[in-house]
Amino acid sequence: MKKTLLALAVLAAAGSAQAGIEIYNNEGVTVNLKGDIEITYQNSTSSASMSQQIEDADFGFDVRYAMNDQVSIGAYWEFNGSDSNNATVTKNGDNYVALYTADFGSIKFGRLCTAIDDIGIGNDYQFGINSFFDKNTFECQDEAVRYDYDNGMFYATLGYVQNKLNDGSTDYTKGGNTDIATNQGSEADYIDGYLGARFAGFDAKVILADYDNDNDAAPLSSSLLGLEVAYSGVENLNLSVGYYSADKDQAGSNKDNDTWALAADYTLGKVVLGAGYSQSEFDASDKEQTNSFVNAAYKVLPAVKVYGEVAKRELSGTGVTAFTNENLAAVGVTASF
Repeated sequence: MKKTLLALAVLAAAGSAQAGIEIYNNEGVTVNLKGDIEITYQNSTSSASMSQQIEDADFGFDVRYAMNDQVSIGAYWEFNGSDSNNATVTKNGDNYVALYTADFGSIKFGRLCTAIDDIGIGNDYQFGINSFFDKNTFECQDEAVRYDYDNGMFYATLGYVQNKLNDGSTDYTKGGNTDIATNQGSEADYIDGYLGARFAGFDAKVILADYDNDNDAAPLSSSLLGLEVAYSGVENLNLSVGYYSADKDQAGSNKDNDTWALAADYTLGKVVLGAGYSQSEFDASDKEQTNSFVNAAYKVLPAVKVYGEVAKRELSGTGVTAFTNENLAAVGVTASF
């Protein structure tokens, strides 16, 4: 459920076979085991000191029952071993039921992430765009519905989340005394989606999102319009550009911002080199933030790689306090199945 916003979106066809390790296949019933782990040694904008971080430690079971050649019904259970960095308590990750079709896409119901979770360009590992859309928008929540369609040339995703649950739970990764969501149970509604097309080496999509919460102590209205274009017409080279305009109003405070980003990566055998740059401007505070990064990764195995990344993050504007540390660095190992 946790993804970096500027991570490369992997858009798989809705009717395709499950990834992972197949552990059972009999009479139309399949069970696949999926998982990923990532360990890093890095600093942050609040501290120049390097520390070890457990970024991901997840595994889950993808179960599907084939009704016929066209339709199958499935369920997914995920166990999140690191909901936040270095968390000591294992929590539930994605938990949903789904209907899959060969020609008409898939629809999922339950605890899952919607369209915004896929958004982003480039191949940063730790230090891409930090956030261009408010993180309280509940795009990864319990009461979610997500529809995906992909025919190879055209693709689309539509997500909807309502917010009526309030179970009084606490987030034990933060000391056991912090509510999981401060406006959980506020009956807010969230909707997002994107529509894309692939042609002549280009992949372009338009992104929309809207979140309204009128019942919380600090009412929030937030909408997003985005555009991403990627080009892969040159062998081993990927180029991409993104633009995102967020219109945000929280308790009468204007937090509108505009972000544009550029990224590129090039593959040399088992080595992948990447770079990116983004700039965000915030209207009300006259604040500007720029992010840049370069990285290199080595594929030890198809699903295992080691990487290093350096970045610079700068913040400027009237009355703005600069980051404690602007020069960022990380080395890491990631594996998935």
